[in-house]
Amino acid sequence: MNILILGSGGREHTFAYKIKQSHRCNKLFVAPGNAGTEQIATNIPISVTDFEAIKQCILDNDINLVVVGPEDPLVQGIVDYFSETKELKNVMIIGPSKVGALLEGSKQRAKEFMKTHNIPTAGYQSFTKETLEKGKQFLETLKPPYVLKADGLAAGKGVLILQNIEEAKQELEKMLCEAKFGEASNTVVIEEFLDGIELSVFVLTDGKNYKILPTAKDYKRIGEGDTGLNTGGMGAVSPVPFADKDFMQKIEHQIVKPTVNGLSKENIDYKGFVFIGLIKVGNNPFVIEYNVRMGDPETEVVLPRIKTDLVELLEATFHQNLETVNLEVDTRAAATVMLVSGGYPEAYEKGKEITGIEKVEDAIFFHAGTTTKNNKIVTNGGRVLAITSLDKDFKSALEKSYKNIEKLHFNTMYYRTDIGFDL
Repeated sequence: MNILILGSGGREHTFAYKIKQSHRCNKLFVAPGNAGTEQIATNIPISVTDFEAIKQCILDNDINLVVVGPEDPLVQGIVDYFSETKELKNVMIIGPSKVGALLEGSKQRAKEFMKTHNIPTAGYQSFTKETLEKGKQFLETLKPPYVLKADGLAAGKGVLILQNIEEAKQELEKMLCEAKFGEASNTVVIEEFLDGIELSVFVLTDGKNYKILPTAKDYKRIGEGDTGLNTGGMGAVSPVPFADKDFMQKIEHQIVKPTVNGLSKENIDYKGFVFIGLIKVGNNPFVIEYNVRMGDPETEVVLPRIKTDLVELLEATFHQNLETVNLEVDTRAAATVMLVSGGYPEAYEKGKEITGIEKVEDAIFFHAGTTTKNNKIVTNGGRVLAITSLDKDFKSALEKSYKNIEKLHFNTMYYRTDIGFDL
């Protein structure tokens, strides 16, 4: 079959790498793609939210299956667009409906969903410009640190964790009255701070059945020791060493099952990935947030560990017979390290030539922010390349990734040398 992947990052290159291995894949397209996807698929220069152009691309290339990488098209309702468009009705698409995508598109909606279905999460309240004073009063009932979350999509940057009550009140005002995160912060969720260690659990569901994919832990902050500004992610490891059998059983019974059952009870059309951001407090799991797609850079450590044909899994998801496919996972650990442009996550320059890619061995490299210019691969984003290795444990895998990074170069290249430091 012919397959289209929407997106342009490391996550989408990983999907392309995995789908390309399937005997079910005939022609592979990525829109818009990057310099890495270009080497294994056909890149098509269209925006992931230009539904009309996507429709034309599907018709022109006789596409049978569409895999949606990022959250924007899902939150904007691409799945509904497919089901409402006569020519696209028979095209398989992986992702939730617009209502399902609200689990990521609105923090308030996600919290209400968890409350309704008794899914453990931090206590919270939501506020708007009109209830700003009540928001400040609610902050006074909490102990520091104070957690403020923009309700809408803010590219992973809409969460503030503050130690000082006065600063928290000021930031709340900036978010609600000065649109600090644009429309995303028209509503702000204030929640109690949970102290523990984080991990991500990925679930593939057809709306009734589910498969729990390998766990992962990513490292969001730019600086060593998890300091500095938040980024899209500086590296990841899989599996998470502390997520043992007992803890995973708790996650399945207290979180995964109620989530999938909740979607089913509410008649939500959901055929895709649920990325559950969790925190382990004592020995119990709590949900921090839902995302309605795979994470990045977690995809770069999760998918390489899946041995089952990914296209078969995705087909079964669409046809709601996921229980018929056996999920086989590589017992080895995977570790990925992100190479980023100097200055990221703030201002950075593009167009720097990347050298040494051909010297990488015993590791897989995924392109994130790259493009081709005058037959050379150059930087085209903040996060540039992800280097993933597999080995008996995450430390040995990391060693391989770091060894290969020494062969790579572009001007102002930066990476964290302490991925996995807290495990």
